[in-house]
Amino acid sequence: MSDKQLRQDVIDELDFEPSIDAADIGVTCENGVITLSGHVPSYTQKVAAERAAWRVKGVKAIAQEIQVRFAAAKKTNDDEIAQRALNILAWSSPSPHDAVHVKVQDGWVTLTGEVRWNYQREAAEASVRRLSGVLGVTNAIALTPAAIPADVEERIRNALRRQAEIEAARIRVVVDDGGTVSIEGDVDNWEERRAVERAAWSTPGVRMVEDHLRIS
Repeated sequence: MSDKQLRQDVIDELDFEPSIDAADIGVTCENGVITLSGHVPSYTQKVAAERAAWRVKGVKAIAQEIQVRFAAAKKTNDDEIAQRALNILAWSSPSPHDAVHVKVQDGWVTLTGEVRWNYQREAAEASVRRLSGVLGVTNAIALTPAAIPADVEERIRNALRRQAEIEAARIRVVVDDGGTVSIEGDVDNWEERRAVERAAWSTPGVRMVEDHLRIS
């Protein structure tokens, strides 16, 4: 596929996605690498635009340069954002109470603390990034899993074999003593890459996943 066609496919996907106002989003393409530029009215739309671009077949990488711009009347003070973040984490997050800490500076939210599972870390970020006034989120929540099981590598391999969209024989998995999982190999698209990551993160004892997969 030519860069020109791939660029048009990404533009069409952004226009098709109902949660995005794509009027002010620019798209360029070079050797399969998509650059998203321009601005959107919320951080949620910025994240949605990147996900929409990844859905397009042929995209190898994305440079995310979209800015979040609020109307002056919609600007929210940092202390208000922080309080809303604490409230939504208390109401909807699966993390233990007081496990996640919030810092807000100029609309940018930083999450810290410790949880046992990656889905708790992802859920906390997903809850906060939907808040109005948020320009971006840095997820610095650490994982403190239980002791690393001796068969963690085999569990990941079995999980890969169970998923129809993954050709497990093309994936190499290495687990070190500290719970860091390195995944290497080739996948066909971004969704398959995400499926491999999810399989690794869903295994008990995994502290970090290093994704070295290539989209072929």
